[in-house]
Amino acid sequence: MSLDALIQSRKAGYTLPAPFYLSHEVYEQDVARIFGRYWIFVGVEPEIAEPGDFFTVEIGTDSIIIVRDDEMRINAFHNVCRHRGARLRNAGSGIVGNLVCPYHSWTYNLCGELIHNEHMGENFDRSQFSLKSVHVRSLAGLIFICLAAAPPEDFEAMRAALEPYIAPHDIAKSKVAYQLDIVEEGNWKLTMENNRECNHCSANHPELTVPLLEYGFGYQPTPENLSKMKRFEELLATEHRKWEACGLPSVAIDSLSGTTGFRAVRLPIAQHGESQTIDTKVACAKLLGKFEQPALGGLSVWTQPNSWQHLMSDHAVSFSVLPLAANRTLLRTRWLVHKDAQEGIDYDVNKLSSVWIATNAQDSALVERTHLGVSSPAYQPGPYSPYTEGLVNVFSEWYLKHLTL
Repeated sequence: MSLDALIQSRKAGYTLPAPFYLSHEVYEQDVARIFGRYWIFVGVEPEIAEPGDFFTVEIGTDSIIIVRDDEMRINAFHNVCRHRGARLRNAGSGIVGNLVCPYHSWTYNLCGELIHNEHMGENFDRSQFSLKSVHVRSLAGLIFICLAAAPPEDFEAMRAALEPYIAPHDIAKSKVAYQLDIVEEGNWKLTMENNRECNHCSANHPELTVPLLEYGFGYQPTPENLSKMKRFEELLATEHRKWEACGLPSVAIDSLSGTTGFRAVRLPIAQHGESQTIDTKVACAKLLGKFEQPALGGLSVWTQPNSWQHLMSDHAVSFSVLPLAANRTLLRTRWLVHKDAQEGIDYDVNKLSSVWIATNAQDSALVERTHLGVSSPAYQPGPYSPYTEGLVNVFSEWYLKHLTL
């Protein structure tokens, strides 16, 4: 079945047909048409805080170097030497003075210019052999790249909408206190679909549901929970007024259907809490940015196609998703604290990370379980809940639309 026919076979409001999760051919189209054409979240500025700091991102068969240059600019290049194509750096991160190819020592500065080579003759023009650049933008400390020659033009619209929400947390002046990479045994879309709803939270996330109020992510009103939902709506309105009076935009904004899709909302922490920790108290005594009070709720930010963020007064948790194969996905999680916070004095890594370490492991098991089920001949697409899985449907609709644009 062709890709167009496969898309047409999908019933609106239902999960995707099995080949979207299982087919290697569809996976290759995902890499080329989604991760190769749209703005992809890849990291945070604290990962490259100083000149020479770099990290790599692997997207399909491509590898990208993101590096801070001597003028503190963020640059991104294809990780390919212009001589005979060798990779300049292995996957990972580090510090460099220049980018030196290990094969024949062609050397590039941090702006991508070829500055040293040998045995090419007197008429060789180095200026014609700079590294191939990749579009890169920072949005309030969150780093996005686009591999397309002409990236979507609405990134600045996303920046204008999201910066007022994210900027007070001052991500650029934080540091990565802990990072965890998980390879999930399932298709990347299952990872994203799982994230876009909390219908599964009460049954699977005992740690997360201590600080997280599920009502903020969609709930069907019933006689049993109507009073609880009403109290949540009243709390939400009260807290939004309080936070907005402090200069913190909080009311939900939603453009997930747009080409550069995004959503943001600030939600209360359960039990009148302060942070997404197991006791709902801050995990870092030194608060982010210029915050002076801890109880500022949790700012949730989603971007299409591959990220979500949770930002509190004391720390932020940043998630990125990259496909490795039709049945394997990299989930990278970073925990950020104020750059001057000291481990063992201002924060304890275990308290900082324990809720989301547990949640990630639980979600990974769910993704694997779902991929196994989708692989069965008995799998048949099922309906999304209009109350709790609306954002999952929005993600699927965005994906299908942008797969064929």
